[in-house]
Order: sequence, then structure tokens, then C-alpha cells
Amino acid sequence: MSGRIEARLAELAIELPSPPAPVAAYVPYVQTGNLIFISGQVSFLGEDRSSTGKVGADLSPEAGKAAARNAALNTLAHLKNACGGNLDRITRCVSLRIYVASAPDFTGQPGVGNGASELVGEIFGNLGKHARAAVGVTALPLNCAVEVESVWEID
Repeated sequence: MSGRIEARLAELAIELPSPPAPVAAYVPYVQTGNLIFISGQVSFLGEDRSSTGKVGADLSPEAGKAAARNAALNTLAHLKNACGGNLDRITRCVSLRIYVASAPDFTGQPGVGNGASELVGEIFGNLGKHARAAVGVTALPLNCAVEVESVWEID
């Protein structure tokens, strides 16, 4: 389907990736009522595994921010499926939870998380304003640098 959000993606020259398959025993999303919960999405796009390791040790904060953006792109790919292909059904990004694989002394998780938050804001405008947590963790699945979990409201 082509609509307002698809037009915005085209304007921003953003192409959503194919939704990645789950790597364990879970489903990519669950809908209950008018809320869609997107399972944690890692920072790999397709076969690109360049965003591995810990931010502040293996990756710079800027590379971590790019990894968060990638995780948000994977999130949006699943969200599009959850909306039957029509992202115009989104009425609100409720929250993002951003997990950053971090070196022990790294405290810049909020800046890394901005990679996801800014992308959502660019695409959805006011509907993309959300609550958020950005936390440092010891390790993430597949040694990815960032994982994003989210909640969305639809009509």
C-alpha cells in the first residue's frame, strides 16, 4: 500500500529491509487491542554484521548510533507487516526500549539510542514522539551492538 508514511519514506530515501526472522522461540510481534509489541530487533541489516561488539570498546558512539538506527529499521519492517502493509495505521509510537552492548565505563547510551528515536521522529513526526529507555548491557544476542524493543498504537 502507498500512503503518507510510504511517501515520507521515499522522500527520506529510506527503504525498509526484509523483516528478519526470529533467532529463538518467539514471534516478531504481538497485537493486543490497539497496541502492537515488536520483539527486540538487533542492529544487523540483512547479511551485514558490521555492528558487532561493545560500544565504547569495539565501536564508537557514532557507530553505535548507526546501529540503533539499523535496529529501528528492522523494527519498522516488522511493524509494517503487523499493520497489514499500511504504516498509515500508526497513531503513536508509545515507547522504545534500547539496549546497548556497552564497555564497562561507557555511559553514552542515550546518545546511541538517539539513532532509533531520531529515525522514528523523522518518519512519523509528532506521532513518533515516544517514551524511552536506553540502557547499557553486558552482551546482546549474536554479539550485536544494539537491540530495540517497541510498543506502537494503531487504529
